[in-house]
Amino acid sequence: MGFRTRDTGTPKENKNVSPEMSFDRFVINSIPTAVFSVNADLKITGFNPKATEITGYTEKEVMGSYCGEILRGGMCTEQCPLQSVLKEHKPISFIATTIRKKDGETIPVRMNSAGLFDGDGRLLGAVESFWDISPLKAMQRERDNLISMLAHDMKSSITIIGGIALRLLKKMGSLSNEDQKKHLQIIKKESANLEFMVNDFLDYARLQTGNLQLDFSSTLLDKELTELFDAYQNEAIRNQIELEFRTDEALSVIESDAKHLRRVFANILDNALKFSKENTKITLTSEESENEAIIKIKDQGCGIDPKDLPYIFDAFHRGRDAKQYKGSGVGLAAAKTIAEAHGGRIKVESKLGMGSEFTIILPKTIKTEDE
Repeated sequence: MGFRTRDTGTPKENKNVSPEMSFDRFVINSIPTAVFSVNADLKITGFNPKATEITGYTEKEVMGSYCGEILRGGMCTEQCPLQSVLKEHKPISFIATTIRKKDGETIPVRMNSAGLFDGDGRLLGAVESFWDISPLKAMQRERDNLISMLAHDMKSSITIIGGIALRLLKKMGSLSNEDQKKHLQIIKKESANLEFMVNDFLDYARLQTGNLQLDFSSTLLDKELTELFDAYQNEAIRNQIELEFRTDEALSVIESDAKHLRRVFANILDNALKFSKENTKITLTSEESENEAIIKIKDQGCGIDPKDLPYIFDAFHRGRDAKQYKGSGVGLAAAKTIAEAHGGRIKVESKLGMGSEFTIILPKTIKTEDE
């Protein structure tokens, strides 16, 4: 029943170990899930390397101990998974519980349990596998917090729109044209904020489920980038940030869904503005290779922590420094999925405290007069 790693000899070197048993131990020790086995008395007979990694106990430390003494799980006292398996002679899958590591830290895990019985129903032993779901739990908490934040931000915009509209109704005829224009500009701005937040979630959700239908047509990238630059110029000026657009040559026509592709650029540029300080510069550049159009958005903002860099395109992930800023946590995830739906990709380079550079790479289609 055991799968101890101390016996690593080949079948010829150790006649007591069959090739099948050696292969079984190899498989169990290689899988990325914690696995341990127990005998009929529920004493541990095997403990794979992943179990050591998660719990902090070595195989030598746990051999012969009761599993409950080692794991000290949240269900060990009253609802022991192995005891339930043994009573019902049925495996148990995906139990959510906790275990306590050697250093005393309690972590959430998902656990599977199964018993091994002989032909007469007598217990020979059991095996239990588990994996640490702390990152998943943290992601769920972050998601819940971000959804709550999104609801708060949406409510804030709706409240502002409603308040301004009510003021216009009550003072209709007494407000000057200039005052009416200012109120309407506020409504327009808050409406745009709402649309931006909602579209981020809708685009990401639809792309993940395959329900978003992209409408491809010939697209002038130069036109899209110029319009984007003009649209963000006023916001950059308000934040005292210099926004620069550099392009050496006209870009080729590509096949894309212009509306959704525009969101890729907008989400990344919006991110650059959010994390840039006053008196810094954001540079938008475009170029192309033989087969690809390449658009770069570079800022001089706070940069991205190297620990966060691998996860910035994950939905609901927000870096350590990002938590002080408003945001849904899906903007970059949506940008990545839209770019990939166009056959493209997004790369990022960043140094903490020195800014970031996002590169959007898209396949291009060169149109000729014959086409």
